[in-house]
Amino acid sequence: MSDQNTPITTWTPDGETAPILNEDAVIAAIATVYDPEIPVNIYELGLIYAIEIAESGDVKVEMTLTAPACPSAQELPIAVHDAIAALPGAGEVTVDTVWDPPWDQSRMTEDARLSLNMF
Repeated sequence: MSDQNTPITTWTPDGETAPILNEDAVIAAIATVYDPEIPVNIYELGLIYAIEIAESGDVKVEMTLTAPACPSAQELPIAVHDAIAALPGAGEVTVDTVWDPPWDQSRMTEDARLSLNMF
């Protein structure tokens, strides 16, 4: 049984096809990554700006941090990379840190704001 967070495979006369990565699976993987100082995952914080998935399974992510001097600046992009790379069907994963537009609290989901008492 699969759900929307599982890469899709199909059966052909030649056997099962390679998994096809989907955006829901990538988002679910990213949502396992937390800033060590904030008890909300980085997707809910609004730190992910773009996700591109090629037919080959290659994934490109643009993300930001809450501030340029973030103490987790080195480890968060690596954690995002590793979470996506572990998905079945993932090819080459590229995570770029961008600063434009700057992150602000308006990018957070309602659940994140409630969790952090920022409403």
